[in-house]
Amino acid sequence: MNILQIKDRGLEIEELGRLPKDIVELIYEQQLFKLFTAKELGGKDLELLEGIKVFQQMSALDGNFGWLVTIGTGGNAFIPTLNKEICEKIFSPRNAVIAGSGYPSGIAVKVVGGYRVTGQWKYCSGADYATTFTMNCFVEYEGIRTDKIISCSVNCDQVEVLNDWRAMGLKATASHTIRVQDVWVPEEETFQLGIIKNKYGSAVHSFPFGAFAEASFVSVCLGITENFLEAASVLVKQRKHDPSCTERLGAIQFLLMQQQKNFKQLEERYYLMLNEHWKKHKEDHELTEEELQQFSRISKDTAAACVDIANSLIRRLGMDAITETSSINRIWRNLYTAAQHSFLTP
Repeated sequence: MNILQIKDRGLEIEELGRLPKDIVELIYEQQLFKLFTAKELGGKDLELLEGIKVFQQMSALDGNFGWLVTIGTGGNAFIPTLNKEICEKIFSPRNAVIAGSGYPSGIAVKVVGGYRVTGQWKYCSGADYATTFTMNCFVEYEGIRTDKIISCSVNCDQVEVLNDWRAMGLKATASHTIRVQDVWVPEEETFQLGIIKNKYGSAVHSFPFGAFAEASFVSVCLGITENFLEAASVLVKQRKHDPSCTERLGAIQFLLMQQQKNFKQLEERYYLMLNEHWKKHKEDHELTEEELQQFSRISKDTAAACVDIANSLIRRLGMDAITETSSINRIWRNLYTAAQHSFLTP
C-alpha cells in the first residue's frame, strides 16, 4: 500500500472508528511510531524538526492518521527514563507503541518492591492497539495519599479499555478511557521525566517536554489545515461549472488565495521559531522560562489561526460544509478537535 492512498480513505477510517489493519501495518512497516526511537531499538532516530514535519505530512493525508502517528511517537519521550532492560522490553518490538495519560487520576499504593495501582484515565489515543500504557498516579504511603506523582508503565493485557470516545472529530483515534484495578507495578517499571536511566536518549529527549508536545500538536493542526485548503480548492474549482455561483465565485477565489498565503506565512514563522529553539538546545544553551512561555503562547496562537483560516472559508462552501460524509466537513471537525487539546487552548 502507498502511504499517499490514505488521503482517499478518510471516510472509511472515520466510519470504522479506528485505523484499518492494513494502515496500522503500514505504520509498523514505515516505523512511524518510532521516529524518535534509537536505531538500536528499531527506530528512525530523527532530528526534532524532521519528525515534527513528518507529523504535519501525515496529518495532511488524514487527521486521524496524523494524530495517531504523533501520539504514538510522543511515547518515545519516555525512552531515557526507564532502565535499560525495561526500555528494551517496551520499545524493541516492531509493533511497540505507548498510549496513556499525563493526568494524575490514579493512586499508586507503595509496597515493598513497587506499587499497587488503581485508577481511570481519559483520552488515551491509540488505546485499541497500544502494547504498553503509561499513567500518572498520586503515591499513597502507609494509608496516606501524598502530593508525590509517579509515572507507571503497564502492559496492555493488564488494562481495561472503555470504548467511550465520542468526539465530533478525530473519531478514529480510539482516544478511550482506560482503567486498572489493583495492578502490580514493579519499581523498575515506574519513571519520571528528566531522570535518565539509559543511553538510548538523544537531544530530542532532553528538549523541554512541554515545548515538544506543543510543537507536535501544532504540526498536526498545520497538516489538517493544509488538507482543508486543498479540499476547499477542489470545491471552488467545481463551482466554476455552476451558473448559480458565478457572482460569488470571484470573492471566494480571492479569499481562498488570501488564506493560502496566510497559511504559508503561518507555517514558515512557526518552523523558523522552532528551528531557532532547537539549534539553541543542540548547542547546550538552556531555553529560558521567558522563551518557553513565548513558545507556548505562539503555539496556541498558531493553532487558533489554523481554526480561523478554516472558519473564514467554511461558510462559503455550500452544503458540503455541513454534510458529515463530505471531506471538507470531516477535515474541519478534525481540525477543531485537534486544536482543542489542552496544550493548545487558551
